[in-house]
Order: sequence, then structure tokens, then C-alpha cells
Amino acid sequence: MFSDPVSLAIVCFAVIVLGLSKGGFSGIGAMATPMVALIVPPMQAAAIMLPILILQDIVSVWAFRKSWDGWIIAWMMPGALIGIAIGYFFSAQMSVAAITTVLGGITAGFALYRLWLERGARIVAASSSPGWVGSMFGVALGFTSHIAHAGGPPFQIWVLPRKLPHLTYVGTSAIVFALVNWAKVPGYAALGEFTRENLIASAKLAPLAIVSTLAGVWLIRRIDAERFYTLIYLIMVVLGGKLMWDGITG
Repeated sequence: MFSDPVSLAIVCFAVIVLGLSKGGFSGIGAMATPMVALIVPPMQAAAIMLPILILQDIVSVWAFRKSWDGWIIAWMMPGALIGIAIGYFFSAQMSVAAITTVLGGITAGFALYRLWLERGARIVAASSSPGWVGSMFGVALGFTSHIAHAGGPPFQIWVLPRKLPHLTYVGTSAIVFALVNWAKVPGYAALGEFTRENLIASAKLAPLAIVSTLAGVWLIRRIDAERFYTLIYLIMVVLGGKLMWDGITG
């Protein structure tokens, strides 16, 4: 991974993408693990990225520690823990390609719908769906996060329409995924994925992980709320297309 220049470039780019995602550009981090999976087997790629995610979580939670919505976190986390447990038991049986394809289609479809709904800066009422709906999306979040670190789309589909202040949205996302990533550790350990080789690879990428996350934090604070949400929807369209392509070709 580190001796081949092309492989090294792909891995470094994946870590930068994760950092920008953790810094506030939510969702694009789902592209990172498929990138690394071009070089190593998918589960090994996910295992290498998990310690990096946890390190980046520390930076993002600290940066946005004063901006978060406890109600959303309280409703999503029980479902997320259930989803993680399901993901662990099905890790060896489920087709990652099929899951990725479906997730990509839902992600792109949702984002295109929101862009059409809010076209021309139309004012759309914020969603007020009940908390149990968030718990259901939490199950999807936990499952897809355990399988492929791709829990962003289920979170976005429930939370984005609530139209939180954009820094509150980022802070809430940071805390939810910090908790989710720590909850995945026992499962990955039980699957034997935290090998010496994988942990050394994670450690070598740690400095880049921190710098890229700080860069994302710096950038997100300089984008106004309206542009932020439009940008996230556009990212979701691209991400959905990428996930569908990975699933179909994988």
C-alpha cells in the first residue's frame, strides 16, 4: 500500500475525503472505504479506516462540541446500535455490492428530490417527523456503517429535512458517528480485522487524518447555511451515483 505510488495516492486521497467529511462536509466520507478497497480486500479496507475515523471523530466532536441536537442523538442511537449488531452478524453473508447499489440509489434519489423541491431558493417547511422514524433510520445507519462505513445517507435522509442550523447539523453528525464508530470496535475485533499490519497502516495515516479534518472544520465555518445545504445535496447526488457504480461493477 505504501510502496506503490498509485496506491499511496489513492489511500491518502481517501483519508483527506474522510477528513473533510468529519470536518463538516457530511456524506462524502462514504466514498473513502470503496477507494481503499481498490487496493486491499473490502473488510481489510474498512478495518484500516476505522481507527482513522475514530481519531477524526475526536477532532470533529471537539470542534463542534457546543453545537448539537440531543433529541436527534437520543432517538437515532438505539436504532444505530441495533443496526451495528445486525451488520456484525451478516458481515460474512451479505453482498456488499447489493447493499451499496441500493444505498446509492436511495441517496441520489433523495438528494435530487430535495433539490427539485427547493429549486429557485423556494422555502420548504422543515420536517417534523416523530422520533421513532429517526430510530428506524438509525438501524439503517448502523447497518450500513458497520458493513462499509457508509452510514451518512440514512442520517442525512432523516436529519437534513429538519433544517437545523448548519453548524448544529454538523455537530450532531459528529457526535452520532463518533458513538457509532466506537460501537463498531468490538465487532471488528471479533472478526479478527485489527491485525498488526492494518493498525500500522492506520497509524501511518493518522497525521494526514488530523490535518484534513481540521481543514474541513475551517472550511465549513465559512459557508453560509443555504449554500451548505445545497452543496450537501449535490454531494449526495454524486455520492449516490458513485455507490451505485461501485455496487453494480463490484
